[in-house]
Amino acid sequence: MYKDDSTGVSRRDFMRVSGRYGMTSTLLAAGALGTTASLSQLARAAEETDKKRYAVEPKFKLKFGASGFNDANLDIQKSGQLFFARDIEERTNGAIRVEFIGSNQICGQVDCVKKTQQGIVDMYSASTQNSAGGAPYLNVLDYAYMFPSRAAQYHFLYSHKSEALLREPLRQKHKLQFLFSHCELRGLQLGLKWADKPLVQSVKELAGTKNRVTGTQLGRIAMQLMDLNPVPVAWSETLDALKTGLIDGAETWAGAVAYAGMSPVVSQSVDLKFFCGTEHTSMSLPVFDKLGSALQEAVMESSYTAQIFTQGMNEAALFDIVGGTTPQKPGTVFAQNGTRVATLSDAAIKEAEEMCSPEFVPEPWEQWRERLNKWSGGHDTYKEIYDIAREIPKDMSAVNVKPNRWWRG
Repeated sequence: MYKDDSTGVSRRDFMRVSGRYGMTSTLLAAGALGTTASLSQLARAAEETDKKRYAVEPKFKLKFGASGFNDANLDIQKSGQLFFARDIEERTNGAIRVEFIGSNQICGQVDCVKKTQQGIVDMYSASTQNSAGGAPYLNVLDYAYMFPSRAAQYHFLYSHKSEALLREPLRQKHKLQFLFSHCELRGLQLGLKWADKPLVQSVKELAGTKNRVTGTQLGRIAMQLMDLNPVPVAWSETLDALKTGLIDGAETWAGAVAYAGMSPVVSQSVDLKFFCGTEHTSMSLPVFDKLGSALQEAVMESSYTAQIFTQGMNEAALFDIVGGTTPQKPGTVFAQNGTRVATLSDAAIKEAEEMCSPEFVPEPWEQWRERLNKWSGGHDTYKEIYDIAREIPKDMSAVNVKPNRWWRG
């Protein structure tokens, strides 16, 4: 974890510091330090953070159920959760205090959304796909090949139009205030039985394989149309399933493979880009409504800042830390574990798109499309989001997408 030139900080020492200064203060301090920080530096920072956080009595204490996230894996997938928690406390001068509960201690990928709706936690982080079981409208992000790039995903989240197409229906249907999200596109992460095989160049080479699927109903449709045999496997059991060959692969994104420690059992990361991988953060709408207008605006400004942080930092991490790129940077997680990236040609992506997207194969999507359109208040959800995603050039880099305060019309 955190290391200096001589000793470093072990998980045991980290827990000792957190036992003295509290887990949230220690996590926030760790997130603000560099990865070469020593034990003494971490302890001093945790003490200073704790004193600052408890200098005033908060108006609201919010429990943040961050599924499996902690300081270590947020150094790999930089999806902004700790940054957001620290920013909102500082921005409100302690009027909001956040209790960050990650590492699956209070909720996991599938049930964080339900525990937020039940009032057990006040806000949560998990993928929208795993959260779709408790908030089915989140499926609206999962039409196959609706987003051509990560840049298109960020562009949509910054768009004023995302209010009507994503955020307002979530408030109305599921009592959730969607705050911000990391953006990647999902591919197939193939297990060790593919280690000695040539790099995959077409989805048709994977026909008949058995692959783990998340909680998304729409993701299953796309996988079935591409003959990828979706099999529900819990995230916590996916690593063993890949290792033992119980499944051929798993639909997820490169950053998730790296932060979850799956790289040793993933031989090929096939960049199929077939639908969203969005590790989002949402708040309970009843909790948000209680904050009052000034603190609500502070939450939205912190969400906006966290969205910008995630946009830039995770793009850098994909290249510098994960190694989910072609060419692949030496020393990255993927390079160290021999995980090869199979970057498909434009023709191969088009081939897959024509096999499964609503643009080319509309019938299997009609039932869900009608349902989502009705929930949205009558929008043609697929067509409208599809068009927004193409307002920017297809080859635009994600870091060049202009931030925009989406909630201000």
